[in-house]
Amino acid sequence: LNPTASSTAADSTTPPRKRILFFTKSSGFEHSVISWKNGQPSWAEKQLLSLGSKHGWDFTFSKDGSKFSPDYLKNFDAVLFYTTGDLTSPGTDNQPPMTAAGKQALIDWVRNGGAFAGTHSASDTFHTANESKKGPDRWINHGDMADPYVRLLGGEFIRHGAQQKSKNTVINPAFPGMESLGTSFELHEEWYSLKDFPDDLHVLLLQDAPSMKGDEYKRPPFPSTWARSDGKGRVFYTSMGHREDVWTNPLFQNVLSGGLRWAMGLAPADTLSLIHI
Repeated sequence: LNPTASSTAADSTTPPRKRILFFTKSSGFEHSVISWKNGQPSWAEKQLLSLGSKHGWDFTFSKDGSKFSPDYLKNFDAVLFYTTGDLTSPGTDNQPPMTAAGKQALIDWVRNGGAFAGTHSASDTFHTANESKKGPDRWINHGDMADPYVRLLGGEFIRHGAQQKSKNTVINPAFPGMESLGTSFELHEEWYSLKDFPDDLHVLLLQDAPSMKGDEYKRPPFPSTWARSDGKGRVFYTSMGHREDVWTNPLFQNVLSGGLRWAMGLAPADTLSLIHI
């Protein structure tokens, strides 16, 4: 099962449409917004089809990790992950897993100039250590010891508490997709507590953890959305994306599409001057 969305070919006077792989294998928990029902596109995929129509992007939807290889990745201008767990194992959804070589092919593809983006549980993927810990070291940064995928993404999921409305402060309002957010916003969502932030992170949104309910958030503010360079490639991540109403919210759609535009080189942004919190 591999539904693919493509649009009518543009005429020769328009730029070629960008091709984006939306990869949603769940070796861990499968979120309802990416679940296929009777072979039909998931809730998230339906919203991406709408965004694709707006921006001139064609999406390929896949849960088949066995396809990852240098030749496969050449077909795409960007790769967007909404994944969980160790993708080299069949796991929860029993879809074909990545090979170790396929995982390395993705990392190499980005470093050689590829555009990579992740949303929500893309940070709950290829963990460095047990993330259920509750001790004082639960926010530790593993640095160079972190999993290569975690280092690529720029952060790692620890835990989440109850869904709640939380404030995010906009650190870089000039970044694509952030222009209309003001200085801060509040959104009801399943918010992640995250760790393993590298020193080269360009923070875009900062989670106001101290104002939140739950032991997971008894910590200083931390990044919830960011961008970074990896070799010649560009990486974007936002922890938003759990709830169906978030996927139809223009705020989230602007943030996600802005991150994709930046990652594919379609919109400029100054990420040379790092904003690391």
